Amino acid sequence: MFETQTVNFYEVLEIVEMLPEEEQETLLDIIQRRLREHRRERIAQNVTKAREEYAKGEIRKGTVDELMKEIMA
Repeated sequence: MFETQTVNFYEVLEIVEMLPEEEQETLLDIIQRRLREHRRERIAQNVTKAREEYAKGEIRKGTVDELMKEIMA
């Protein structure tokens, strides 16, 4: 299907600049959507992990002031 090939950042930019403006805008939209989806996935993973740690008693509740007192002690 695709050959494995290493392309650096500047080569990608040059290739994108060869595209018509409308295709560049479409590519930008696709990349932005994918980045948002990756961020959502990462947040969901962090929430899942935090809930698991909380359920195991590995997380403590407290205020920022309480945390700062504990750190400074």
